[in-house]
Amino acid sequence: MNVQESMRRILELESQAIRNIPVNDSYERAVDAIVEHVHNRRGKLVTSGMGKAGQIAMNIATTFSSTGTPSVFLHPSEAQHGDLGVIQSDDILLLISNSGKTREIVELIPLARSLYADLPIIVITGDPDSILADEADIVLATGASPEVCPLGLTPTTSTTMMTVIGDVLVVNVMDKTGFTIGEYAKRHHGGYLGHVSREKSTY
Repeated sequence: MNVQESMRRILELESQAIRNIPVNDSYERAVDAIVEHVHNRRGKLVTSGMGKAGQIAMNIATTFSSTGTPSVFLHPSEAQHGDLGVIQSDDILLLISNSGKTREIVELIPLARSLYADLPIIVITGDPDSILADEADIVLATGASPEVCPLGLTPTTSTTMMTVIGDVLVVNVMDKTGFTIGEYAKRHHGGYLGHVSREKSTY
């Protein structure tokens, strides 16, 4: 198989994986919970994940922040060494683990709830029957399609699905809060996007 044939196969497999993401009312509940805690109660969204999932969690946090929903990434290992203090009473957690049993993420839940027992937790996972899912208030399942990596191990398809789910949350929270291009311009001053957003708005 040459590179172009491989590319077509990967595109088809990942496209199908995205189409297989379960669509259900968990997304409405997740969006409503984020709006309630961040926009109504003035808390923030705290995302966390380990390894590649952590990189997706960081991207979700920065995208939320740039679109009017204050969010921070909390590294699960650093949380055990003092960074847990970033969590406040009205915050909401978004935890990502494809397996649903990543040790550092599983351990983060009791640590966070030892600070605030009622802290709501949203989980993105490939296993809705996992330990992590059992502890969550809202579970967003990826559908657990196989990785396109030839070893079947390297996070590839799974990280694509996590990213898409993050996009679904961001876009729907933007819609629900009526986020405008003027508000975007205030938060994204630099670069091409800053230039375009300022051109199209009057702040």
